[in-house]
Amino acid sequence: MEKTALIMAGGRGERFWPKSRKSLPKQFLSLTDDGKTMIQLTVERILPIVNIENIYIATNKDYLPLIKEQLPDLPEKNVICEPIGRNTAPCIAVSAAIISKKYDDALMMVLPSDHLIKYNNIYQQILSDACEVAEKDDNLVTVGITPDYPETGYGYIKFLNGETEGRAYKVEKFVEKPNLGLAKEYVASNEYLWNSGQFIWKVSTILNKLKEHMPETYEGALKIKDAYDTEKYDEVLNKVFPEFPSISIDYGIMEKSENIYVIPGTFGWDDVGSWLAVERIKKVNECGNIVDGNIVSINTKNCIIQGDKKLIATVGLEDLVIVDTEDATLICDKKSTADIKKILEELKGLNKNEYL
Repeated sequence: MEKTALIMAGGRGERFWPKSRKSLPKQFLSLTDDGKTMIQLTVERILPIVNIENIYIATNKDYLPLIKEQLPDLPEKNVICEPIGRNTAPCIAVSAAIISKKYDDALMMVLPSDHLIKYNNIYQQILSDACEVAEKDDNLVTVGITPDYPETGYGYIKFLNGETEGRAYKVEKFVEKPNLGLAKEYVASNEYLWNSGQFIWKVSTILNKLKEHMPETYEGALKIKDAYDTEKYDEVLNKVFPEFPSISIDYGIMEKSENIYVIPGTFGWDDVGSWLAVERIKKVNECGNIVDGNIVSINTKNCIIQGDKKLIATVGLEDLVIVDTEDATLICDKKSTADIKKILEELKGLNKNEYL
């Protein structure tokens, strides 16, 4: 069966402000030493198993120029430009319907655009194994990450050890982000995986599930499918898409369905959720700092410092994130990186939209 992929690239990456902006969000930035952007790395790692003609990108309409610039080999008609953000269920519904116009049926991988993976060969094998499970019956498959510490910022997946399909385990339930005590219990039990937000299924399977559990979204997706690759496409998309309810695929489909399987993965996965992820991506110097740019540091320890041409000089600092751009500078305690979004809320309230 033909393999296709949908890469979701509509997020704003707000916790990476001030580098990540409304006009240039995280997925279009390079955070690794190889100079490649996150979306370029996402496409590159799946090319051994999915042809570029079968890769689709769902994104905000404003990011089409960035997609064309960073992925010049991707067919432009494979970029699905959402007129407004509506979470993952509508995004997946429309993309699955469009793919079904090209193929009677196909395997569909749904992948985020802003995750990093160290061991591509292992990852590609897991996706191939997931495709085999998804091709059987009407199975919905997800990829779970074997946890190595009690993370409270991720959702979890509980699986059943005794019920398997190939390398996949039957899913018992999805669990929201836990408190620290519950997270410790989950990790100690060896029955939970981190929810990576990656899904594999047949196009026919997910469309049938949408028809069953989200019929209005399903019908709207079919209208967009009929208009796809015609002169009426933009008109229909702009009319129908904003009418979709904003709901995630987890709530809309996964938590209501049976035949859900998860394949555990250990392939150096990182969701790059905040500036602290840089510590897991790049090497630290002898003082525990990660520096990028024109930096001079005295008695500075365990800091993340990023700049450009302007000199940044630090003295006697510890456990800070300092990010300098042309028009904004962030100075943040590492413990408070989750509150960077509050800065954006404040800027909106002050009508300082040029900094968003």
